[in-house]
Amino acid sequence: MHIETGSIIALALYFSILAGIGLVNYKSKEDLEGYVLGGRKLGPWVTSMSAEASDMSGWMLMGLPGYAYLSGVSAFWIALGLAMGTWINWVFIAKRLRIFTHVANNSITLPEYFENRFMDQSKRIRMVCSIFIFIFFLIYTSASFVAGGKLFNTAFGLDYQWSLLLTAGIVVFYTFVGGFSAVCWSDFFQGILMFFSVLIVPSTAIYYIGGVGPTIDRLIVINPNYFNMFTDAAGNSLSIIGIISLLAWGLGYFGQPHILVRFMAIRSPKDIKRATRIAMTWVVISLAAAVMVGLVGRVYLGNVLIGAKAETVFMQMSGNFYNPFLAGIITSGILGAIMSTASSQLLVASSSITTDFYKTLLRKNASIKELVVVSRLMVVFVSLLSVLLAINPNSMILDIVSYAWAGFGAAFGPLVILSLFWKRMTLNGALAGVIVGGITVLLWKNYMSFTGLYEIVPGFFLSAIAIYVFSIIGKKPSREVTAKFDEAKFLYTKQE
Repeated sequence: MHIETGSIIALALYFSILAGIGLVNYKSKEDLEGYVLGGRKLGPWVTSMSAEASDMSGWMLMGLPGYAYLSGVSAFWIALGLAMGTWINWVFIAKRLRIFTHVANNSITLPEYFENRFMDQSKRIRMVCSIFIFIFFLIYTSASFVAGGKLFNTAFGLDYQWSLLLTAGIVVFYTFVGGFSAVCWSDFFQGILMFFSVLIVPSTAIYYIGGVGPTIDRLIVINPNYFNMFTDAAGNSLSIIGIISLLAWGLGYFGQPHILVRFMAIRSPKDIKRATRIAMTWVVISLAAAVMVGLVGRVYLGNVLIGAKAETVFMQMSGNFYNPFLAGIITSGILGAIMSTASSQLLVASSSITTDFYKTLLRKNASIKELVVVSRLMVVFVSLLSVLLAINPNSMILDIVSYAWAGFGAAFGPLVILSLFWKRMTLNGALAGVIVGGITVLLWKNYMSFTGLYEIVPGFFLSAIAIYVFSIIGKKPSREVTAKFDEAKFLYTKQE
C-alpha cells in the first residue's frame, strides 16, 4: 500500500516530538525516585492528562468503538461504569494515596507502599504483589502492542509482525531514555492528540452523512436495536448479569498501578482537586465520542467489519476523510492512545521488578545508578515478552484489556481502598486479599466464563471479604502501624 508523503511527514513529526521529550528528560545521574515518580513534581495538568491518557489506551480508540459498532448504544454501559470509577478514584483515593505513600517511608511503588504500610519485615506482601503486577502487565502491555500492530497494518499495509516491532521499539525508546517524567509529558501531549482525534472523526462522518438527524434515521433503518440500552445489536436482551458486568469496569480503577502511580507523583495534595476537574472533563467527553465513533461508523462504512476487524472502525473512517497530513495527525492520535498506556505499564512493571525483586532479593546494597540501569533494562525485557504474547493479529484488544483490568482491579483494588480507610487492617488480611482476588480472576476467566459475569466482580468482592476475615481473626496491627495510619489521616484531614 502506498503511503502518502503528508502522512509520513506528520508521523515523523510525531515521533520526533516523542524522542525529544525522552531526550529532554534524560538524566544520566538520576535517582530511582526521579526515574520512577519524576521526583513527585508533576503539576495538575500533566498529572490528570497523563493519568487518563495512560488509562484510556488503544482500547478507547479501537476496542470501545469496535464494541459500539457491533453492539450499539449498550456500549454506553461500559462508558458509564468507567466514568463513575474515574470520578470515585480521583475524589476518594487520589489525595489519600499521595499522602499515605509519602508518610509510608516515601514509597515509590505500590508493593513498597503495602510493605511500609503494614511494616512487613518478611517482604511477603511486596513479593506477592510484584508477581501479580508482572503477570497482568504482560497481558495488558500485549494489548497495546496488538493495537499498534493493527494500526500500522490497517493504515499503511505494513506486515502485522513488523508493525508490532515498530510500536514496541518507539515505546521502549522514550521510556528507556526519559523515565517517568518523559512518560508523563508524552502522555500529556498524546492526551491532547487523542482528544482532538476522537472528536473530529465522528463529527466529520456525521457531516458527510448529512447531519445528526439523517445519521440517527439511517442507524434505525439499519438496525432499530442499536438505540436500545437493554439489548445488543442482534436484539438479544442484556441480562442483569450482563449490565452489571459492563458497569463493573469501574471497579477496576482502584487497583491499576499505572494510574495510581500518577496520584503518588503529583506535586502537592492540594493540586488534586484541580486535576480532578481536568480529568473528568477529558474522560466524559472522550468516552462519549469513542462510542459515537462506533455508531457513526456503522452508518458510514456499512456492515463490512466483522469480528476483530470491527476494532479498526476508527482507522477506516479517518483514512477516508482527510488530506494525508491531517490523516497522519489522526493516526498519531491513535498511536498516542496506544503508546501512552504501554509506556506507563512498562515503567511500572520494570520499577516493580527492580525495587521489589532485584534490590530486595538479589542486590540489597545496589547503588542508585545500578538500580536505574536495571530498571531501564527491565523495560526492554518486559517489552520482549509482551511482543511474544501479542503475536496473534486476530486477538481482540478489548478482550485482552478486560482480562488484565480485572486482574489488577481484583488483586489490588480492595487492598488499596481498605489500606487507606481501615485502621484495623492487617498484613495477613492484605496478603489474603491480593492472592484471593488475583487467583479468582485467573480461574474465573478460564473456567467460569460461561456464567457471563465479568471476572472482576467475584474477584473484587471475594478479595474484600478475604481482607476483612483474615484481618479480624488475627492479631490487631501493632502500635507502630496504627501510629503511621493516624499520622497520614491527620495530614489528610489537615489538607481538607
